[in-house]
Parts: sequence; C-alpha cells; structure tokens
Amino acid sequence: MTDKIILGIDPGTTIMGFGIIKVKERKMTLIMMNELNLTKYKDHYLKLKLVFERTISLIEGYSPDEIAIEAPFFGKNVQSMLKLGRAQGVAMAAGLSREIPITEYSPKKIKMAITGNGNASKEQVAKMLQNLLSIKELPKNLDSTDGLAAAVCHFYNSNNSLGGEKYSGWSSFIKKNKDKIR
Repeated sequence: MTDKIILGIDPGTTIMGFGIIKVKERKMTLIMMNELNLTKYKDHYLKLKLVFERTISLIEGYSPDEIAIEAPFFGKNVQSMLKLGRAQGVAMAAGLSREIPITEYSPKKIKMAITGNGNASKEQVAKMLQNLLSIKELPKNLDSTDGLAAAVCHFYNSNNSLGGEKYSGWSSFIKKNKDKIR
C-alpha cells in the first residue's frame, strides 16, 4: 500500500465536519479535524459557496489523494434532505474539479466500520476514534469526528480491497483472528 492522505467530509449546510488522516505503511495518523460552522449565514446559496470554498482550501492545503464523503440519509424532511444533498454535491464538485477520487459511504456503513455497530451513536463513534487515533480532547460538536469517521471508514474499506482480509462483522473478525483476542 502506498502512502496517502484521505480527506473525510460530513457535509451540511449548518455545520460541515471534516477530518484528514495520513496513511503510511498501513498505519493511520490524524492530521487534523475541524468544522465549518454556517449557522450565522441565512442565505442557502452563500452556505453552498462556503462549503465549496472550504473544500477547495482543504484540498490545496493538504493535497488529499482521496476523499470520503458521508452520503445523505433518508429522513422525513424532504427540504432538509435536498439541502444536505446540495452541500454534498458542492463538496464533491470541489474534489472532482481537482480530479480527486471520491467515495460515498452511508452513515450506517461508517458507523459499522468504526464501532462494529451500524446503529452506534455519534458519541460512540467519537470515542472509538479518540482511542484509535489518540485524540487528546474531543470537540464540543461531533460533526468534525463524523467527517473524520468517513476518512477512517475509507481507510478500512480501501485496505480490504487491496487483498486484505474481508470481514462481514465483528463475529467474522473474531473467528478469523482468535490469536488477537484476549
């Protein structure tokens, strides 16, 4: 596996969370995580412009090799879904404009990759990331850890596609790794 930098994005028009990891010799380290807070802006189109610009600045600042983005989940509020889809679209357009490969992951798939439970809470995901990446202090809002989780999920999934072991869940992992269990 070659070294690479992965940008993970949790798109939103209220808060966009993002995290960046570096993968070197199959080990990941945290480069940074943060969020773009858009709550003070009322104009939806301005928010989309700011999501695009922040994504471009992350690309220019950190030169990610790949982008992992959380796909919108299907909720009851159609207007919210449309806004979220637009935010995701402009973040993707920013990556595509720089010819960076993008992979989408459902929230359930991200949670499953990080915690082993597709229904895990944001707090459970954040705590697991804190342990995995030795994060000293978790942020107040967990949007940045959601973005980071997308990057870590992508690392785990791209690792599997390179001939690594594939697991359908924790029980599958335990069966194939009895020597790693205490």
